[in-house]
Amino acid sequence: MAETKATVKPSTSVQAKKSSNAISFLAPLLCLIAGYCIWRFGLGNPGNFGHPGEGWFWPSHKEPKTALSKMYLGGIIVPVLIGTFLTMLTFVIERFLTISKASGTGSNADFIRKVQYQLANKNIDAALAECDKQKGSVGNVMKAGLHRYKEMTTNTELTTDQKVMAIQKEVEEATSLELPMLEKNLVFLSTIASIATLLGLLGTVIGMIRAFSNLGADSGGSGAAAELSVGISEALYNTALGIGTSAFAIVFYNIFTTKIDGITYGIDESGFTLTQTFASLYK
Repeated sequence: MAETKATVKPSTSVQAKKSSNAISFLAPLLCLIAGYCIWRFGLGNPGNFGHPGEGWFWPSHKEPKTALSKMYLGGIIVPVLIGTFLTMLTFVIERFLTISKASGTGSNADFIRKVQYQLANKNIDAALAECDKQKGSVGNVMKAGLHRYKEMTTNTELTTDQKVMAIQKEVEEATSLELPMLEKNLVFLSTIASIATLLGLLGTVIGMIRAFSNLGADSGGSGAAAELSVGISEALYNTALGIGTSAFAIVFYNIFTTKIDGITYGIDESGFTLTQTFASLYK
């Protein structure tokens, strides 16, 4: 009879995480709708103007009574900019909560040192307990690697190098599931940082065109010059909104990428710790 050799199954303890992309699709749309409602019914409340206009979608109000109501006269790009700002805030909050959770309950550097100490004493269960306390992305990757680490300590079929490769592969698989979660939705912040200023300039250009068109239609004089200055002032609200939104998006994008880089470094260090410790203790 032919003998069959025992083979090691390429099983993995890493489980794919199920995440919903609903916020990625719904948030921008809902924020644009909210931006229009703020512009139309908040800033454009008839009580904020000396001469309220008629119409439902875009009433032509005149003589604003407050500085905020002047923003309404900036044009139809204003609600788009407000919606863009709300979208930016939504993803800032979402990323802050996600990255805070992924950072774990304590310092990743201290956590890795504790795991190194437990592994040096060959106390793998205590190292796993440290992972349960730490949580976060580094804790999850370390825990996945430790399960394979523990399995390899009792494996008699593979060489030391093969065991180290198995642990490294487990860490890489766990890392490949953690990193997309960390970087998810950052593209919205980077996109808003790029287009918010352009939207503001577009609104300003449209407002300037409208202001100079009104100037050309008038007979001239000091009244026309005053109306032109008011039109330019209203148009510049678009620029202010666009630049402000872009600045906030850039700041938070850089903050989040810096935090993600720190978590990624911790993940890399945890994988190096597992493979080097195993290679030195289980030759």
